[in-house]
Amino acid sequence: MFMDFLVQLVGSRCITTCPVRGISTSLACYKRSLGGSEPLRNVRAGVYKTTRRGDVWITYEEAQPPPKIGVTKAWKSWNSSSLEGEGRAPETVVDDNFIREFMKGTFPGVLASDVIVKRRHNIVLISCIMSCVLRPMKYYFLVGYTEELLSCLLKCPVKLEIQTVGSVYDLKFRTI
Repeated sequence: MFMDFLVQLVGSRCITTCPVRGISTSLACYKRSLGGSEPLRNVRAGVYKTTRRGDVWITYEEAQPPPKIGVTKAWKSWNSSSLEGEGRAPETVVDDNFIREFMKGTFPGVLASDVIVKRRHNIVLISCIMSCVLRPMKYYFLVGYTEELLSCLLKCPVKLEIQTVGSVYDLKFRTI
């Protein structure tokens, strides 16, 4: 035979016989079944660790655990490309990452929150919160520049929804 070991089932015990040496060993056989243990409840993925000094500030969205996505925590991208029959799913992800990096480069040191990209029909809405570091005229110029350039690159209308806060600490929720 092509098998190295011949396994014979005798009663409730398994006897394994080695054809080369003629040695037989008995092993206890157990029924294979599906495990029915309770899932672990101490899931720690995506939860911030506490620091020794407790001096790290986090925002409200960062303070929410991952199971709260869709309840008290929002997604970073709002689109329908993951539905059945929809094309362009990989391109949408790449476009969203490009938009986020473009915003970080256009407004360096000004972004106080994450950039949220929403797609409604043919319009791309970009919303974020910025700190009041620059003069208002510079904000107006950068918003117009961003909308025009992204509209040309993405070949669809782009609108920026921007809110400003006095300082970054106005967004801080608690320390860890």
